Amino acid sequence: MNAFQGWLSRTKGTLSDNVKKFKNKDLLEAIVAGCAVVSVADGTIDASEKQKMAGYLGRSEELKIFNMSEVIERFNHYAGNMDFDVMVGKQEALRVIAKFKSKPEVGRIIVGVCCAVGAADGDFDELEKKSVREICEVLGVAPGDFGL
Repeated sequence: MNAFQGWLSRTKGTLSDNVKKFKNKDLLEAIVAGCAVVSVADGTIDASEKQKMAGYLGRSEELKIFNMSEVIERFNHYAGNMDFDVMVGKQEALRVIAKFKSKPEVGRIIVGVCCAVGAADGDFDELEKKSVREICEVLGVAPGDFGL
């Protein structure tokens, strides 16, 4: 085996992971932004909501490559922006989510995760549902598909 073939075989997995990470960074941002919007909606961010989001990301084949500390940092970024100014922070989060308006199958994944996070504390209340409906609107996904 020559030096190039050795290098190629050693870096193949890393290269593949880097390609996946680059390709799915926007999806990660959209899911985390949506989860933050829903979590902040009722005025308190419950630990179970963060755990539900982290659990989904850990099981997702495309997104489990992300470091959980990065996920939490991004979640805190969006939640912190809404804590500082709820309207400005929410608009920033919705703008990130809107990148997937032309991909309804991905939009449904984002909305599904947001619904699960909203229900994680045992009470998917009207404020959380309203936030998910707003996310549906931005994505062009029918809220009725999720019982909203």
